[in-house]
Amino acid sequence: MTSLRTLGSSDLEVFPLALGGNVFGWTADEAASFAVLDAYTAGGGNFVDTADSYSAWVEGNSGGESETVIGRWLKARGNRDDVVIATKVSQHPDFPGLSADNIKAAADASLRRLGTDHIDLYYTHFDKTEVPVEEIVGALDELVQAGKVRHIAASNISPERLQESLEFSDREGLARYVALQPHYNLVSRDTYEGGLQDLAARFGLAAVPYFALASGFLTGKYRPGTTVESARAGGAAKHLDTARGRSVLAALDEIARARDAQVATVALAWLAAQPTVAAPIASARTVEQLPALLAVADLELTEAEVTRLTQASV
Repeated sequence: MTSLRTLGSSDLEVFPLALGGNVFGWTADEAASFAVLDAYTAGGGNFVDTADSYSAWVEGNSGGESETVIGRWLKARGNRDDVVIATKVSQHPDFPGLSADNIKAAADASLRRLGTDHIDLYYTHFDKTEVPVEEIVGALDELVQAGKVRHIAASNISPERLQESLEFSDREGLARYVALQPHYNLVSRDTYEGGLQDLAARFGLAAVPYFALASGFLTGKYRPGTTVESARAGGAAKHLDTARGRSVLAALDEIARARDAQVATVALAWLAAQPTVAAPIASARTVEQLPALLAVADLELTEAEVTRLTQASV
């Protein structure tokens, strides 16, 4: 049995690979989503990440589609207590921003879609600097005190605002962020390393990186002269045009061959080995894409392999 990791200072114990729910109700319909969720949990996974806005960007969608699919799956499987559900607030078209009233209303809407009475981990999706941290943290604390949210977290926030929020929580004895969801991977390191990573280490926050596979680039399926059918192909393929992208791909290929592992598994294992990182996030549209993701739980890179990738990604 794969060892679960404690998420920061919380009592949440999570699988070392969080399943991204952004594709549910978008590139994966309900049947495909159920199959992926079933296979993920059958493989030992217990950490599902979504947001109230997924997938409002799709024509015909209004936001909340992912939460709705996950909620139906939880009801159908009767496994709510076995799964750690993380969702986010601030980007839903009907619930934009981080005012206290909006945070509380958005949480209630998420709870309805998820068909549950509590959210395990509730993120501020994108910080809104026009709202004082006192108002944001105060509203989140109310949700915790009401039992609607177990723990709170932040995504897409500056080091300055994160520190201000953490210090306010400590000073006032309110709920405090236990996790941080940064953009972080082998071809995007400065989006986390530095101020945010230092704060996470100092305050005991767990990092749960998104874009862990750089929109698919770090799966190794993007190669010169190839065409990939994916909604995110344009963003991923651009890394082939950079020296860093090509260097990282070469190092990943080398280690994957030596370890008889998939390129995606090695890329995720590098992230999982970084200070403060508890569980990278990766999504799967099909069951066939899952084994390479789940395998990160059993692949521990050597110090030399971590160094090789770190140097290749400079």
